[in-house]
Parts: sequence; C-alpha cells; structure tokens
Amino acid sequence: MSFLFLPSSIHYVKPKTVCFSSGAPSSDNYSEEGRDNLNTTRIIVVTSGKGGVGKTTATANIGMSIARLGYKVVLIDADIGLRNLDLLLGLENRILYTVMDVFEGQCRLDQALIRDKRWKNLSLLSISKNRQRYNVTRKNMQNLVRALANLNFRYILIDCPAGIDVGFINAISPAQEALIVTTSEIPAIRDADRVAGLLEANGIYDIKLLINRVRSDLIQKNDMMSVRDVQEVLGVPLLGAIPEDNQVIVSTNRGEPLVLKKKLTLSGIAFENAARRLVGKQDYFIDLDSPYKGVFQKVIDLFSGN
Repeated sequence: MSFLFLPSSIHYVKPKTVCFSSGAPSSDNYSEEGRDNLNTTRIIVVTSGKGGVGKTTATANIGMSIARLGYKVVLIDADIGLRNLDLLLGLENRILYTVMDVFEGQCRLDQALIRDKRWKNLSLLSISKNRQRYNVTRKNMQNLVRALANLNFRYILIDCPAGIDVGFINAISPAQEALIVTTSEIPAIRDADRVAGLLEANGIYDIKLLINRVRSDLIQKNDMMSVRDVQEVLGVPLLGAIPEDNQVIVSTNRGEPLVLKKKLTLSGIAFENAARRLVGKQDYFIDLDSPYKGVFQKVIDLFSGN
C-alpha cells in the first residue's frame, strides 16, 4: 500500500484559543485527568474517500449498536455544511447549537450535545450547517475531542466528510483509529486505498474495513468483487460486510437506524455484529447465506463439522 502525504498547497488558519465550559483546557498543558480520560477513550474516524458509499449510515448504526451494548458514545458530524447524521438519527429538530457556537463562546459544550431520545448514553454533536470547513482547524478538533474525553465518553466516532481536502485532515487529526467504508465498486476501492495511505502517513495505523452494499447474487455471477477480494486488494483488516438492503432508505427517511428495528434485517444484523467486533465482544463474521443462525447454532455447527 502506498503512502500518500498531504499536498504542501494546503494551508491552515491559525486556530483560535477555544475555552470549553465543560472544563476541558484549551492549551497543550492538559491535566492528568484529561490525559487519563484520553487513554480510556477510543477515538475512531469513519471515512471513505468517495462519497455515497454509506459512511454516515455506518456511523449511525454502529454508534447506536455500541450505545446499546452499554457504552457512552458520542457521534461527531464533521461534514461541515452538508451534515446528515442528525437526519439518520431523527434528531434534526433538536439541534439548537453546534460546535462552531462553542468555538465562538456562544454556548457551552454540553448545550451543543444532543442526547438520543431512545438511548441516553448516545449523543450527537454537529460541527455546523452553514459554515466553511476552513473555519475549523486541527487544533480546534483536538481540543474538542479532549473536552469530550473529559465528559467520560468511552467511544467518540467522527463522521468524516468525503474527499481528502482540509475537512478530511481536520477530522482525522484527533483520531487514534479509523474505519474505512467502501463498496465493491472499483472507484470506491481506489479511493479507499488512497485514504488508507493518507491515514498511515498521518500516524493512524489501527485501520479496519467495512464493505457496504454487498450483493451475493452479483458476486456469484462474477459481476461484483467478493468481500475477500476487496479485503485482499486493500490489505486492511475486515470489520464487517453489509449486504444491500432497501430498508436503509426507509430507516433513513424515518430517522431510525436499522439496528433499532424489532425484527432486524440482514443489514441490521451485520451492523450489529460489526459493532460487537469493534468493541471486542465477538470474533465471528456473519454468514450472508444463512445469517439467522444464532450463536448456539454456530457452536453446534462447529463441533459437528458443518
């Protein structure tokens, strides 16, 4: 995998000093408590390179699943000017303040955090809906994440904007881990490979792969690359494969992630299993041909040789 470095033509505006009323410092002289919280908080950027591959859908469903497992989770919508994560969670009417308001001292951080109505340990934080991505700096993002760590969030998922410009650089700057979302289409795979190189060039080596919109029928006809083929091309550890599902459109329009359905669809099961693997609670992958086998059935199959 090639290492791609940032173009020297990108310039950053000197960050303003941001004071978070939640108690997080705004300089590099962080308290011992702040450093300890960062050590226990997993900061994961969800990225893709190419737009339209389901990155925001993955962020919403995996974040919701992790919250349902009992962890305190915050989702940051870092797609400035084109935010959609609030729509997928059904929280668009509850946003009064954004992170830009916090940066400008118009509100406290806790006022900008929107708690989900269904799972109180899940929160949403939007950067802005009408600003330019150049208004946010890497220092701003790093201070923001430290402030959230001081609020004892166990998982911070950053929904990264598409592309590899300054918005991408700002979003990945505080991250420790990355989840690359792609489909089996050649353009998406090529963009995912470039993003993987950029992540490694910027010091993020804990990278996992989520392949979205998998269609078994096309794979069997050799009209689509298989999950194994995509994973081998990118050389990134596989977190999960999400099958194509028309219910994604329905859940998006309703503002209700797939994993909240009473009867999970195949995609909902796949998202939930990917979340369980991400937190270390599961090590097997969903069988797309017979997905509804329970854990006990898998154990029986294991010992019976099926």
